Amino acid sequence: MIDIISFVKAAGYLGLSAVVFAESGLLIGFFLPGDSLLFTAGFLASQGFLDIYILCPLLFVMAVLGDSVGYTFGYRLGPKIFKKEDSIFFNKENVHHAQVFFEKHGGKTIILARFIPVIRTFAPILAGVGKMRYGMFVAYNIVGALLWAVGLLLLGYFLGRVIPNVDKYLLPIILGIIIISILPNIIHLIKNKAMREALLNKLKSIFKRS
Repeated sequence: MIDIISFVKAAGYLGLSAVVFAESGLLIGFFLPGDSLLFTAGFLASQGFLDIYILCPLLFVMAVLGDSVGYTFGYRLGPKIFKKEDSIFFNKENVHHAQVFFEKHGGKTIILARFIPVIRTFAPILAGVGKMRYGMFVAYNIVGALLWAVGLLLLGYFLGRVIPNVDKYLLPIILGIIIISILPNIIHLIKNKAMREALLNKLKSIFKRS
């Protein structure tokens, strides 16, 4: 928790913008903890460390731009993305999981994926791969950015303003956000036998090398 607060204070507006932009559509952003950082930034704004009137429009724009870059990347690369070799910043399994989620929820994925780590990074890319109509994508993108970026910022901000000594409860709140954000992935893993077996095999291979 101290690390998250220290990071947000040190990163400032520029660093937070980079995180939100990267996590919204760049392959290198899938591991970033955007949910907890947004909430913490909102909380720190309530304590006077940052300005909520700067954070909201700035990070909203970064979220929209990040998804737009992801869409463009997928649109131009097309099906080739499924043939791309695994690397430190790219994993075909992540693309597959996002694809399954996309096929299940359709265009709403652009909104829903905002609240699911990993999926939110690859969803706009897959929208581009699938040649989703750009006007429709933009509409979902804007709504998703409002609910995610602005919503989490305001949640942290208002809780910081209305709850006395809220900093005492900040750690469990952040932990709760993290748990809620990864819960859909855990549920999907439990239900999907193939994914469970793949994960177990990967863990076994790691332990054998160690």
